[in-house]
Order: sequence, then structure tokens, then C-alpha cells
Amino acid sequence: MDTVNIKMLAERLGLSTSTVSRAFRGNSDISAKTKQRILEAAAAMGYQPNLYASNLRDRKSRTIAIIVPEFANNFFSQAIHGIEKVARSNGYHTLIYVTDDDYEREAAFVADIGNGRVEGVLMSVSGEEYQHGYLGVLAKRNIPFVFFDRYYDDVQATRVTANDYASSYAATRHLIDNGCTRVAYLVVNKHVSIGKIRLQGYLDAVRDAGQQPDDALVVECTNDRQEIEHRLRSAYYNLRPDGIFASVERLAIAAYRFCHQEGIAIPADLKVIGFSSLEIADLLNPGLSTVTQPAFDMGATAATVLFDALAKGLKSTPDEHITLESILIERESSVT
Repeated sequence: MDTVNIKMLAERLGLSTSTVSRAFRGNSDISAKTKQRILEAAAAMGYQPNLYASNLRDRKSRTIAIIVPEFANNFFSQAIHGIEKVARSNGYHTLIYVTDDDYEREAAFVADIGNGRVEGVLMSVSGEEYQHGYLGVLAKRNIPFVFFDRYYDDVQATRVTANDYASSYAATRHLIDNGCTRVAYLVVNKHVSIGKIRLQGYLDAVRDAGQQPDDALVVECTNDRQEIEHRLRSAYYNLRPDGIFASVERLAIAAYRFCHQEGIAIPADLKVIGFSSLEIADLLNPGLSTVTQPAFDMGATAATVLFDALAKGLKSTPDEHITLESILIERESSVT
């Protein structure tokens, strides 16, 4: 049996679709008797109105969505804080969706919010390997969106990121300048935008230092703690790196844990630096050298772009790249 829609309901009742629609929205120009008749017929036919879509047509939902790959990374908690501050100043609420780096979950979330649940979307994506046509539902619904930190190269929208290439290059050269000749690069997903860009910064820094890049030193990890530990152990004892550059915070912490368990001295035996927004990085033993991204500002900037588009009634955000500066903070973990 075909799904009942508002047109079928209106035809059954001999009414216009606008009359039926107004009954569900509670308009006062519909008599109580007519409204009751419509509601009873809808119940009998199994019709469910899309109230979210109605809200967007007739009044603002005052809600935006935030899609992120994880919560565990301090970067995202700070970025969300920046987004929510801007949202509150504009009188908006936020809905937060966590994909766990799962492409299918991301697509399902987009389909859900594309049904009229929100007015705009701020998104840090899950991966690069798949087609991204599912984002077209946002364009069809005139829902503008902004990428922050992680984005898709083949999708046109504003992208707000840090200077990942320059930061990765500087972090790698920092290790080399402090005596490292075999720097291992730890990455979770080298196919996502930041993974590719940071990897390129690492490789170029190695080459420019007169060293030969070794593909084996690019250690692909997962988000599973035990699997990370296994790959770190294999990489350390088989490849014997003297430096580790962690592309995400989780891997830097995992490196510390591994060294503690194995009795490997940082920085005497192994120097470590990583992307991290961890506020207690200086309290670790030894203090962790970090590339610290402007997470709060990145979230706030992305939100500002989105609300500017909403204020102007734009259906999409400009196809432009906004880059903010990260800071390389040298601490005891990487200094000779």
C-alpha cells in the first residue's frame, strides 16, 4: 500500500491541501468541526504530517545541527563550545550528532536533519572514500552548511580549518632539528582531508631535511585502544623510530602509555609531538609538545559564517576556505 500523503487525504475529504495543512498547524481560520474531521480522517488513513518541514516553511526552527566524528578528542569539545556561544547569541539551539567516524551513520544523520529538523548544519566529516551525494538533500531543502576542521574536497561549501600543512611541516622539522632521523607519523585516517594534508606536511619536511621518506614509518592506526597499542609495539620494535609525530591527540596519549608500559624514556629514547588541544599537556611527565589548534575560534568562525548565510537567506555558504593559525608549543617530550 502506498504511503498516504497530504494530497490523498485532501482528496478523500474534498478539501484543499492548504486547508488540511492549516488544520495540522493549528491555524485559527479553520473551524473546530473541520479540524476534527481532518484529524479523524488522518488517523484512520495513517497519515503523519511532517511538522518539521512545516515549521521551516512557516516559522524558524531556531535550531542548527552539529555533526562531529567523536567527542573524546578535546578539540571537538572546544569547537562545539565556540559554536554554541555563537548560536546562543543568535537565539538558536543546537543538536549534536556523533558519527564515530562511520560514513553510513553520517549519511543517516544528514537524511534525518534534512527532513526539516534544522535550519543549518556545521559539520566535521567522517571520511573521504565514498560518494557524498547524500549531502544533496541539504541543498534541496535549502539548508546551508559549513565544514570545520575536516571537509570533503568534492563538496562546495565554506571550509574553516587550521593551517594543517604548515603545522605538520613545522612539527616534523622540530623533531628533526632536535636530532631525530627516523620520525614515525601516526595517523587514524590518511584519506580524510586533514589526514592527507598533515601527511603531506610530514613527508615534505622529511625530504627537505635531506632524509628519505619511509612508507613503513607512516603507521596507520584505528580508534581502538588495544589495536593502537598493538600497532605501536610493532612499529617501535620493527622500525626503531627515534621520534613520533601523532596526527591526532588520541595517538599522542597512546604513545605515552606505550612508552610507560615498555620502559621507553621520553625524550631520551623516543621524542614525541602531536596535534592536541589537551589543556593539561604541560602537566604530563614529561610535558607533551603540541600543535594546538584554535578549536574554539574555529567553531565560532564556522558558526558565524553559517548565521551570516541564514541572515541573508542564502541557500548555501560561499565556496571558500578560511584558515586559522595553530601554535606549536615546544615542551620536554621533544627537546634534546
